[in-house]
Amino acid sequence: MSVGGCMCLSGRGSREGRLRAFCVFGWEGHLRLCCCAQVRSRSGQGQVGSCAHERTPGRPLAATYSKTPWLMIRAGRGRCRGGEGEGKGRGGEGEGEGKGKGEGSPSRPHWVSLVGSGTHYKRKGGKEEGLEERTRPQPRRPEAELGLRAERPRAGVSGAPHCALAPAPQSSGAGLGRARRGPAVGAGSGQPRRAALPPGTGAAAIAMDLGPLNICEETTILHGGFLLAEQLFSPKALAELKKSDWEQVGRPIIEALREISSAIAQSHPQAWTKKALIIIWAKVLQPCPITPSDTDARWQEDIFFSVGNMIPTINHTILFELLKSLEASGLFIQLLMALPSNICRSELERFVEHVASDTSLEDVTFFLDVWWEMMKHKVDPKDPLLTQFRTMAHKYLSSSDEFSHPPKRFKADPDACPIMSLLEVLLDGLKQIQNNITAPSLKCCAVANLADMLTVFALVEEDPQELSITVYLDKLATVISLWNSDAQNPYHQQGLAEKVKEAERDVSLTSLAKLPNETLFVGFGYLHSLLQQWGEELQATLNSSQRLSYGSYRLCDSLTSLNQNLKGYQDTKDLSKDEGQLVSELAECVKNFLRKTNTILKDKSSEDITASIAMAIIGQKMDRHMEMCYIFASEKKWAFSAEWLDCLVNNKALFREPGLVLQLLETVTTIDTSGREISPTKAEEVTNLILDCYSDLSLLDKNKVLSGILSSWGWKGLSEKLATYMEGFQEDLNMAFNQITQSASEQGLAKAITSVSRLIVLHPEATVKKMCSLAMVNLGAHRFLAQILSAFPALQFPEGQQEPSSGTSLLASCLKETVWGKLSSAKEEKQFLEFLGYLMNPPEQETSTIPLTPLLAPEEVIKVFVLPYLMLHVEEVDLCLKIFVQALEAKPCSDGSWLLSCSPFPLLFTLCQLLDSYTKYWQHPKAKRHLSLESKDMVISILEQLSEVVLPKEENPSPENWTKSLSWLHRKTEQLDWIVGLRLRTVFKGHFKCEVPATLFEICKLSEDDWTSQNHPAYGPGTGLLAWMECCCISADTCEHMLSLLAVDTNNPEEVSFFSKGFLVALVQVLPWCSPNEWKCLHQLTKSLLQKQLLHVPYSLEYVQFVPLLNLKPFAQELQLSVLFLRGFQFLCSPSCSNWLPTEGWSHVVKLICSSLTDLLDSVKVQSLCPWAQGQEKDLTQETLFVYTQLFCHILHIMAMLPEEVCEPLYVLALEILSYYDVLSKSDTSTNALLRKANEQHFLKSIAENVGPREQRKTLLQKINNF
Repeated sequence: MSVGGCMCLSGRGSREGRLRAFCVFGWEGHLRLCCCAQVRSRSGQGQVGSCAHERTPGRPLAATYSKTPWLMIRAGRGRCRGGEGEGKGRGGEGEGEGKGKGEGSPSRPHWVSLVGSGTHYKRKGGKEEGLEERTRPQPRRPEAELGLRAERPRAGVSGAPHCALAPAPQSSGAGLGRARRGPAVGAGSGQPRRAALPPGTGAAAIAMDLGPLNICEETTILHGGFLLAEQLFSPKALAELKKSDWEQVGRPIIEALREISSAIAQSHPQAWTKKALIIIWAKVLQPCPITPSDTDARWQEDIFFSVGNMIPTINHTILFELLKSLEASGLFIQLLMALPSNICRSELERFVEHVASDTSLEDVTFFLDVWWEMMKHKVDPKDPLLTQFRTMAHKYLSSSDEFSHPPKRFKADPDACPIMSLLEVLLDGLKQIQNNITAPSLKCCAVANLADMLTVFALVEEDPQELSITVYLDKLATVISLWNSDAQNPYHQQGLAEKVKEAERDVSLTSLAKLPNETLFVGFGYLHSLLQQWGEELQATLNSSQRLSYGSYRLCDSLTSLNQNLKGYQDTKDLSKDEGQLVSELAECVKNFLRKTNTILKDKSSEDITASIAMAIIGQKMDRHMEMCYIFASEKKWAFSAEWLDCLVNNKALFREPGLVLQLLETVTTIDTSGREISPTKAEEVTNLILDCYSDLSLLDKNKVLSGILSSWGWKGLSEKLATYMEGFQEDLNMAFNQITQSASEQGLAKAITSVSRLIVLHPEATVKKMCSLAMVNLGAHRFLAQILSAFPALQFPEGQQEPSSGTSLLASCLKETVWGKLSSAKEEKQFLEFLGYLMNPPEQETSTIPLTPLLAPEEVIKVFVLPYLMLHVEEVDLCLKIFVQALEAKPCSDGSWLLSCSPFPLLFTLCQLLDSYTKYWQHPKAKRHLSLESKDMVISILEQLSEVVLPKEENPSPENWTKSLSWLHRKTEQLDWIVGLRLRTVFKGHFKCEVPATLFEICKLSEDDWTSQNHPAYGPGTGLLAWMECCCISADTCEHMLSLLAVDTNNPEEVSFFSKGFLVALVQVLPWCSPNEWKCLHQLTKSLLQKQLLHVPYSLEYVQFVPLLNLKPFAQELQLSVLFLRGFQFLCSPSCSNWLPTEGWSHVVKLICSSLTDLLDSVKVQSLCPWAQGQEKDLTQETLFVYTQLFCHILHIMAMLPEEVCEPLYVLALEILSYYDVLSKSDTSTNALLRKANEQHFLKSIAENVGPREQRKTLLQKINNF
């Protein structure tokens, strides 16, 4: 009803017959209160004073407010007319006594006051003395409550306090008695002024925050209900009300609460009901003030004081009857459990006593509901109202002088109000009202409650397992289905979400403690007794043809659960004879009861609402909603329905979990096999939605999804299951990678990973192959692509359903298929090796924080790319060795554990076979020489590292197997060249002796403990030096060792000469088959022999016109080495050796000699920059120039003996020597420098003119002429 006036209430006044009337009227969209009249009632009956409010033109009054009959609504215009003592004023505060007419404009609000019921006024000089002082109210709260502020009553004044109210239209300035003069804010301003505080109030009255318990419109309605109830019960006080009187006086209070809940709190109908019940219960517990100081203290400190004093004094009967009438068992338990433990139990005992007295059907129903709610109760620690209520109760029931002192801050007791003691009280209450339980439905409820109590609070394990989510959902569906079919059920009319929330409480009973044994066995005995007394009647109810009711369902479910737990209880507990007998009898009784019933606990109609329940739980994020998401994602019957799709769209954030994304994808991909026809458009929409959820996942979770996809659908991913969706995939793939390769940078890494992640789940194999291909052909893009791939460790997934530790991973397989055998240039090969290295050891990132994981383990790389191809006749064998080296660099074998998984002993033998093939390297046809001699160093390096790994460790778990493997390897290497077996000396040491040709013992002092001789046909007499030199090629350490074992008698000139000649012959025989590192060992060996003067190399004067009168001693070693190389080539190019080498062999030898000559030139330059001996002041310029000419001549001599096509490196070196000579000769400042330069120039020309190739000769002569 729309109102434009006031609502006037009157209540019984004080013992002096005074009445107080007030009104609620609408103005500017809000409800307001004002004092309307103070009327003397001689008859003692309340009367309504006159009240009229002038409405401001153009401003509508409040809309619908009340429909209850006991509220009188008065609409219209006018002025507020008071009783005795009227004043006059506008804008400020007027004063006056006696008769007069107050006028005021309603155009602006001013502060008015409300006096609670039963307020007493003192007479002063034959006139009434009103409460003169007023305080400014708190601002209005956002929840549409009116913020009232209660003023402290003066000492000796009983009843409600004087309360400040929010702004209302300014009425007349009438006051009760003489008003205190105050300054006017401004003529006609109508602005509120600051009110004076009551004497002695201090700052506390203003500082105290009343929170949600401010006086407001709702509390006023509640007040009105109690006033009318008080009138109906007159002349008795409400505190004297008995249970039988409730029907007479309870209706106004009930209707007031229902009015508030329905009109004010539509969205939360229980919110104001809870608040009102807290106020009422607080009033019941509130002690009466003893002294004026008590009142003063409560006014300042008790937040319930203001609202509580609006309500007349009441007793527990009103509270319990009100709760019963409202059917508020849940609220009752919430408030009860918020109380301190001692109060909690005493209040429940009062309740049981109340129910047991004159017990009615409604009492029984409410009692059973309360019991059921208590078992379902869960503490809400975040509810401020409950916290304040608890604190209040603690204060109220403390010592009698509590309020006369500043109260200490109350600390909540975490163990307060143990539910066990309360259940004992309820069990006792059930016994008291048992005879009043006559209806079968109530008997079902009573037995179910008792069975649940014994099961949950006694028999269930301390850490019980939750119901599986499917059972949980089935139970919810059954319960809600039963509620839907029962029009009398209190939840029948509620929405699905509310039903689900309540059903969740029903099926999720949990206990934090256990019933004491005494109570437990009393409960066992009592349940046994009830089943014996009511068993037949309950079975008849359960077996009736009527539809299954909720009570019947609960009974069967509770007894079934009890029956299951009793078995375990008997087996695990140590029971006395009597206890064991009691439990056995109860178990047998329950078992027989269930056997005689034919009730099916699952309602068939529940299947129809299961999907709706699951979606409601997800949408409202109720308990276990994430588990419900998995049911939602996996249930194929629900998929693609409009509700299912809406739920997925609205709750997309909840499905951002890898398990849910995988489950949704599985549901979508298997929908074709379900026989349902889904339009391609809808299928694409759902797929895009799921992929959006996937895209929102973290990188870690994306990898979990990718792993799941590879596990479920293999390397082709979703491509085969989503054939329609995959149309255009190849175009998307090309477009995406075109953009990625064009904008490769660390800043764009995250964006690139996001782009690839969506493609890689659709078709992992195609996406990875595309990336591997691009890594080879796009110069420089391999690093960026490796970073992208390294963000997906799921690509390590093996082929088929094998264990991750076995089989070939997706990435390795794609890389091999895409790249292997298809590298067309050295540049592509180099990029492939770098790409492989990045995949084993991702490159460091300067700015990006994206975690990159090594995708390829070195052991997998060796197994996939090395072991199958490590044979001389395989074209990729050289690339295999490079990959092997890359793997060793990525993961050094210091611990060696990972290499042990790569069949180390067979691998050692394979490497030895490769080394053995080098002994006849130049005898192989060119087409079969897939390894270069440069690769020989890689084989040796790998062999050395692998030898270190297979050495037995102290903690060797299987020494027997190791010994067998070693013996196998030794037998195999006996078939190979002896020098190959010698390379495994560290492996065989202590187990097998080093087997060498017998001729080696002729020139070396070898210990027979470590060395043994064997007859080799190829090593006849005089070959000992050859064998010794081959030993020196093994390694620098072996070379030093063999040099120390060399036996040459320097005192015998013939032996030295013989050794020098034999050394040259051996050097010529070994040189063509040396790798670069082996030749470095021999070069260093030669220098060492020259230093020790064991090697005699005479220097001839074939390229000297005149005897140089120079100090050549500093360069003696360099000149000897140069002559030695020349003699070696003369020997090698002689007719007896000319057919040893093919063209490639000569090229190899030239490269080795050029490397040594380059080192020799570097040594000459170093020697020329520092004096040869201490105290030598003369520089070595002339000597260095002489050495340069000699080296130049030796190189041209060697070139003349070799085929022209292999001489290019020597020719380049000759030009370099001429450049050195030219630069150095310019610094020669000696007296005869010019003459010497002319002679040397002429000499160099004569040598250069003999060079065969015309172009080379021309260039050399031109270079010489430019000196």
